[in-house]
Order: sequence, then C-alpha cells, then structure tokens
Amino acid sequence: MYIKASNPTPFGTFAVTLRCPHCRKEGTFPGFVQVHDVQIGEFKVGHRICPNPRCQGHVFVVLKSTGDIETSYPPERIDFDTTNIPQRIVNAFEEALTCHAHSCYVAAAMLVRKTLELLCEDRGASGADLRSRIQSLRTKVILPEALFEAIDHLRLLGNDAAHIESKTYSDVGAQEVIAAIVLTKEILKAVYQYEALLDVLKSLKK
Repeated sequence: MYIKASNPTPFGTFAVTLRCPHCRKEGTFPGFVQVHDVQIGEFKVGHRICPNPRCQGHVFVVLKSTGDIETSYPPERIDFDTTNIPQRIVNAFEEALTCHAHSCYVAAAMLVRKTLELLCEDRGASGADLRSRIQSLRTKVILPEALFEAIDHLRLLGNDAAHIESKTYSDVGAQEVIAAIVLTKEILKAVYQYEALLDVLKSLKK
C-alpha cells in the first residue's frame, strides 16, 4: 500500500538521509502526512519513509537538535554485494551485519568467523581446525598475502569472541568488528567477484 510522504515544512518535520534497512538504498527520507515529530528532552523522535517507491519502508528515528540522526530503527546496515557468493556464506555474513547493526559485537565477530569457516568449506580447504583450514585455503584460492594475513586475524578475533580463555585482542567491540566486516567484504569480493568482473571485461574485447 502506498503511504503518502509529507512536505517537511508544514508539519514540523524534516527529511533525513540514511541507508534504508529494508531495501539498502541510500536516500532522503521524508516524514508522513500529518504525523509530527515529538520533542523528548534534547531529542526529537518521529517516523520516516523510504523514498524508493518499490520499498517505502518505515523507519523510526531519534534526532539530535542539529537534525542529525542519533539512532534509527530498524538500524542502518552496512551495505553488502552478494553477487556470485554462495547462499550459505551470504546468510552467515548477513547475520554478522545484523548483529553489528544492533551493537551485538561479540555475536558479530563469531559470525564473521563462521563466514570464514564456510568459505574454507566451499573451497575444499580441509584441516583439523580453522587455522589449518586457512593454511589449506592458500592452495585453493589466489589472494594477496595481506588478505591471507587478514583471514588469520579474523580467526583470532572470532576465537576471542567465542572463548574466555584466549585473549589475543583486548576487546571485541565496535572498532574491532567494523574492521573485521570491511576485511571480510574484501576477502569475499576477491574470492567470488573479481573473476566474474574480469570475465565481463574480457567479453567486451573485440
């Protein structure tokens, strides 16, 4: 059902820019017709609608006095291109992104580790534990050395998240998880997407 968006000025609301948690497209989200923002202390709270006509997802926002977003629900998620990536790996990494969006950083780190385990399984990398499977992965895929080093760091971060005894990292928090997610995206891109992009370029040659 189409929900009409408001003109921001007459109703005391103003549009906000964010990435839609429903369709993942970035846009300027207006308010609803005749639905005012509510002032609560130093914040305003209100409703916004995705401007994408195929989505029109509802987002609840908490705004600072400057108009900047303090938080939103559903929360914004980091964008992720799933092209050519096996569905099991997509599902695990999508869960990691969801956990990160909800500030569940330990769970996100564990799911990043699961993503790596599924990557090793998909590429036939075997071994008694994830460390040995990562070593086996070196014989299965071609990656820059820096990305193989990143995979081992991600393994250790996920290990810290899952086990109290081992503490390679002093904390598993927002900074650690965002770095892990960015690196995991690059690893998945290198394994599953670069070759397809190269094939497209080759197909364009005379």
